Amino acid sequence: MHIVLLTFGNSRAVLLPKSMLAQVGLAGKTVADLSVQDGSIVIKPLASPRAGWEEAAKNIALHADDTLRMGEFANADDADLAW
Repeated sequence: MHIVLLTFGNSRAVLLPKSMLAQVGLAGKTVADLSVQDGSIVIKPLASPRAGWEEAAKNIALHADDTLRMGEFANADDADLAW
Protein backbone atom coordinates (compact mmCIF):
# COMPACT_ATOMS: atom_id res chain seq x y z
CA MET A 1 0.00 0.00 0.00
CA HIS A 2 1.35 3.43 -0.89
CA ILE A 3 0.70 6.24 1.58
CA VAL A 4 1.19 9.98 1.77
CA LEU A 5 3.27 11.50 4.56
CA LEU A 6 1.35 14.51 5.85
CA THR A 7 2.87 17.54 7.54
CA PHE A 8 1.78 17.88 11.17
CA GLY A 9 3.56 20.85 12.76
CA ASN A 10 7.28 20.07 12.63
CA SER A 11 6.57 16.35 12.28
CA ARG A 12 5.11 14.02 9.70
CA ALA A 13 1.90 12.02 10.03
CA VAL A 14 0.44 8.91 8.44
CA LEU A 15 -3.23 7.98 8.30
CA LEU A 16 -3.67 4.26 8.91
CA PRO A 17 -6.79 2.50 7.62
CA LYS A 18 -9.12 1.22 10.35
CA SER A 19 -9.18 -2.24 8.73
CA MET A 20 -5.38 -2.46 8.92
CA LEU A 21 -5.37 -1.39 12.56
CA ALA A 22 -7.97 -4.05 13.34
CA GLN A 23 -5.80 -6.74 11.72
CA VAL A 24 -3.00 -6.08 14.22
CA GLY A 25 -5.17 -5.47 17.28
CA LEU A 26 -4.94 -1.69 17.33
CA ALA A 27 -8.56 -0.82 16.51
CA GLY A 28 -9.92 1.37 19.28
CA LYS A 29 -6.53 1.70 21.01
CA THR A 30 -4.97 5.07 21.75
CA VAL A 31 -1.41 3.97 22.53
CA ALA A 32 1.03 1.66 20.76
CA ASP A 33 4.74 0.84 20.70
CA LEU A 34 6.68 2.60 17.94
CA SER A 35 10.19 1.54 16.97
CA VAL A 36 12.62 1.35 14.08
CA GLN A 37 13.79 -2.14 13.11
CA ASP A 38 16.09 -2.87 10.19
CA GLY A 39 15.26 0.44 8.51
CA SER A 40 11.49 0.06 8.93
CA ILE A 41 9.06 1.87 11.21
CA VAL A 42 7.20 -0.72 13.29
CA ILE A 43 3.99 -0.08 15.23
CA LYS A 44 2.88 -2.79 17.68
CA PRO A 45 -0.01 -2.98 20.13
CA LEU A 46 0.96 -2.60 23.78
CA ALA A 47 -0.14 -5.29 26.18
CA SER A 48 -2.32 -3.95 28.94
CA PRO A 49 -0.31 -3.55 32.16
CA ARG A 50 -3.05 -5.50 33.93
CA ALA A 51 -3.54 -8.15 31.27
CA GLY A 52 -4.47 -11.45 32.89
CA TRP A 53 -5.26 -9.95 36.31
CA GLU A 54 -8.97 -10.74 36.09
CA GLU A 55 -8.36 -14.41 35.32
CA ALA A 56 -5.68 -14.65 38.02
CA ALA A 57 -8.01 -13.13 40.63
CA LYS A 58 -10.77 -15.58 39.69
CA ASN A 59 -8.30 -18.48 39.98
CA ILE A 60 -7.13 -17.29 43.41
CA ALA A 61 -10.73 -17.01 44.64
CA LEU A 62 -11.63 -20.40 43.18
CA HIS A 63 -8.82 -22.08 45.11
CA ALA A 64 -9.38 -20.02 48.30
CA ASP A 65 -5.77 -18.90 48.02
CA ASP A 66 -6.36 -15.30 49.06
CA THR A 67 -4.73 -15.30 52.48
CA LEU A 68 -2.39 -12.48 53.42
CA ARG A 69 1.19 -13.20 52.39
CA MET A 70 2.86 -10.78 54.79
CA GLY A 71 0.46 -10.96 57.70
CA GLU A 72 -1.04 -7.96 59.45
CA PHE A 73 1.17 -5.01 60.21
CA ALA A 74 0.48 -1.60 61.64
CA ASN A 75 2.20 1.59 62.59
CA ALA A 76 2.99 2.18 66.23
CA ASP A 77 0.52 5.09 66.48
CA ASP A 78 -2.41 3.36 64.72
CA ALA A 79 -4.16 2.62 68.00
CA ASP A 80 -4.62 6.37 68.53
CA LEU A 81 -6.48 6.87 65.24
CA ALA A 82 -10.22 7.48 65.27
CA TRP A 83 -12.11 6.03 62.34
